[in-house]
Amino acid sequence: MRLGDATWNEVGTLVDNGIAADGVRTPIVLVPVGSTEQHGPHLPIATDTLIAEEIVERAIHRTDGLMVGPTIAISASGEHGDFPGTLSIGAAVMADVVLELGRSADWAAGVVFVNGHGGNYSPVSKAVAMLCEEGRNVMAWWPKWPTRRDGGPADLHAGRIETSLLLAIDPGLVRLELAAPGADTDIATLRAAGVKAVSPSGVLGDPSGASGREGERFIASFVDDLVNDIEAWRPIDPTPVG
Repeated sequence: MRLGDATWNEVGTLVDNGIAADGVRTPIVLVPVGSTEQHGPHLPIATDTLIAEEIVERAIHRTDGLMVGPTIAISASGEHGDFPGTLSIGAAVMADVVLELGRSADWAAGVVFVNGHGGNYSPVSKAVAMLCEEGRNVMAWWPKWPTRRDGGPADLHAGRIETSLLLAIDPGLVRLELAAPGADTDIATLRAAGVKAVSPSGVLGDPSGASGREGERFIASFVDDLVNDIEAWRPIDPTPVG
């Protein structure tokens, strides 16, 4: 079920009936967290959002008791602010958004923030840690992207991985004829200089070799990991019925 499509009394019924015979508590709300930021000349500005939403949409069919929450589509993207189209609320506001959203969901068995934008790592992690300290059942999940260390491509932003993911999700949004290698840099340099100074095109990596088939493999791996993490973390009632 999508939270936005339900009425409050429908959600209330789910909550009231939300302890299964095995003690598993439901519903757990999955919140896709993306961004609205440039992704080079060949990928749409909504790339991170589309990736997070796709992972959530597939995950809800893999296990019971999950509900799709509203997407956070504008987040902390200040490093991309020199590019037209980028919108950002900054890290401090992003942390507050996640914090207050998590607090407002006390009716749910838990909340999982499914992240598609690495730039949100610090504010989301900070907010989730505080929510957990307050005794709330909240988790942040991030895709485990292939890195050069394990044989993956040099790819920080709008490179081969994200291009493959979008070719799998919605190939009509990919301007593949405009794809070209960008800067190969590290996060420390990026944070110090900003994306525009390092890569005028906005690409950090090389989209060469991207394919929808590869993107499907990435998505399947991400969904498997998310579902496994949810099952391992899922809140259990100490006095199950049955």
